[in-house]
Amino acid sequence: MLLILVLTAALVGACAYTVWPHEAAAGVEPAGAAPAREPVTLEGALVTQLVAGEISRPQYMRAMEKLAARDDARHPLAVPPDNGPAAAGA
Repeated sequence: MLLILVLTAALVGACAYTVWPHEAAAGVEPAGAAPAREPVTLEGALVTQLVAGEISRPQYMRAMEKLAARDDARHPLAVPPDNGPAAAGA
């Protein structure tokens, strides 16, 4: 009889725990949660705007294309010359 009472109390406790409102659902940040950080790069700002719905996917893609073109003009990629295959066994 005692076993049935203990199991019933555990079942009621588990049900109450699942129904009880938690801090995350109430909009309250947990004590150990890190604060939201602002993006420090243009790419981060664009992703933040895309996720927030402030810009559309085509707008994001155009902005990234312009950013890549600007980066390529400022810092061109220098490819080393092709000297042929590496010496075997060296």
